Amino acid sequence: MTNEQIFSHVDHTLLKATARWKDIKKLCKEAEKYGMASVCVPSSFVARIRDEFPNLVICTVVGFPLGNCSTDAKCEEAIAAISEGADEIDMVINIGALKDGDLDYVTDEIATLKGCIEDHILKVIVETCYLTEEEKIDACHCVTKAGADYIKTSTGFGSAGANLADVELFKKHIGPDVKIKAAGGIHTREEMEAYLKAGVSRIGASGAIKALLGEEL
Repeated sequence: MTNEQIFSHVDHTLLKATARWKDIKKLCKEAEKYGMASVCVPSSFVARIRDEFPNLVICTVVGFPLGNCSTDAKCEEAIAAISEGADEIDMVINIGALKDGDLDYVTDEIATLKGCIEDHILKVIVETCYLTEEEKIDACHCVTKAGADYIKTSTGFGSAGANLADVELFKKHIGPDVKIKAAGGIHTREEMEAYLKAGVSRIGASGAIKALLGEEL
């Protein structure tokens, strides 16, 4: 794969608590320069990015990173982000509800978020590191039934990130209209190529430039 092909699937990500505007602005310039799929940033930066980078695809996170705030809070956060210029929302499910087997709650929350943002892209983070195989399968069914656009492996803030085995499991259990985003712990060209060859449509990464070009972020 060429660098350009890989970059076109990357959500160029900076979600650290210490992120400053100068860091976010650098991220945005890099995303434009290398033709990345989007920038994935905290919602507090969305309006400023939209003003300074009008053509950039902006992704932001909701209920991040724990996922256990209320559905109403997630909706308000998503609606505010969209109103300020976000194009895509990456939400974290209520992991405790999934582990309790309350699949209706998980499905209804995802569907509610999708309804709140309408035609905008919704990616659903299920945080695989905390789930059993059965729970991962349940998550696939919830995401599919709720009408989300993507299932996403990880926040990058859990005890582990993406792995290829989970991608293969997702492919068996998601619906035909659901895509896959892998995120967390993806640091090398070889890993990026492996995920893309496995059928992933997006890769969430903070180090794609270093991995492909040998440059520091």
